[in-house]
Amino acid sequence: MQKYYKIIGLLLLIAGSGQLFGQKRAVEVLTTGTKTSLRGLSVVNDNVLWVSGSQGKVGRSTNGGKNWKWMTVPGFEKAEFRDIEAFGPNTAIIMASGDSAYILKTTDGGDNWRIVYQNFTKGMFLDAMDFYTPEHGIVVGDPVNNRFFIAETKNNGDTWEQTNLQHPGAVADSGEAFYAASGTNVRLFPDGSFYLASGGKASRLITRTLATALPLVQNTPASGAYSIAVYKRSQKTKRTHIVIVGGDYTRDTVNTQNCIFSVNNGKTWQRPKTPPRGFRSCVEFITDEVLIACGTSGVDLSYDAGRRWVNISGDSYNVCRTGKFSNVVFLAGNNGTIGKLVETSKMEN
Repeated sequence: MQKYYKIIGLLLLIAGSGQLFGQKRAVEVLTTGTKTSLRGLSVVNDNVLWVSGSQGKVGRSTNGGKNWKWMTVPGFEKAEFRDIEAFGPNTAIIMASGDSAYILKTTDGGDNWRIVYQNFTKGMFLDAMDFYTPEHGIVVGDPVNNRFFIAETKNNGDTWEQTNLQHPGAVADSGEAFYAASGTNVRLFPDGSFYLASGGKASRLITRTLATALPLVQNTPASGAYSIAVYKRSQKTKRTHIVIVGGDYTRDTVNTQNCIFSVNNGKTWQRPKTPPRGFRSCVEFITDEVLIACGTSGVDLSYDAGRRWVNISGDSYNVCRTGKFSNVVFLAGNNGTIGKLVETSKMEN
């Protein structure tokens, strides 16, 4: 099962990457109007995807977003489910952000949920999750007693154990935290390594062994890094390629210092020649060269690994994710809005 969906997914992405070039892309709205702000999104394949958001809402589609099963998790009617990880039509894990930390799991398509983790420590606020396989996952939260909260599971999310980073970078700077904006400011890999991006009055890249300052706009409670995308061993460079987006949420049309990329595993950073058009809360690799980024002021694509970005929509979305088993791309945002990246010719048909 190791790498079970990443390997298959990457092969399919690479095979289909040529279709992305030379074609006009747009975001087709699949559904909107449900009273929830969606920030959690997990795409299993072309047909199965799950979303989560405010008001304790979780949504599931098994036919590519055409129809939805909406549910409010009992006992969590006011919860902010800021992230979700799904493994098929029946199994999913949701993370509640707030004064207390909760992680819940379903194995019957959302009919029943059980609490697999809870933490009432003062200051607890969970921000994001990532799984590399169904067995191994990680969850991160804001600093508690000035140290970032990190916990991991190695048994399908059934139990979680706190991870204590020992290097000096594990101590948060004053005003530094994570954003519970799209569930994508942490990325986990099979060797146990992870990449984590912080924001606020300081913005840094944090791993198990070090912390590095990021050249993004920062120093305010709404600025810094919001999302990180990592492509291990790019087909062209044979290096780890990192793209980070963010900006200032309160000035979401400003594109100054809102995106950076590294082709040497974060040792040095570059800025795009043409950045995304404003604040972006999520970035995702579609192939090793093609990326999508979204935020409250629009959606952008890059066809050259983050060096230049093209705006394709001015609509607001909080999160965009690719499929684990395919190169399909879905987006989710406020008012229960869910979209899909499509060729413009298909929208016209």
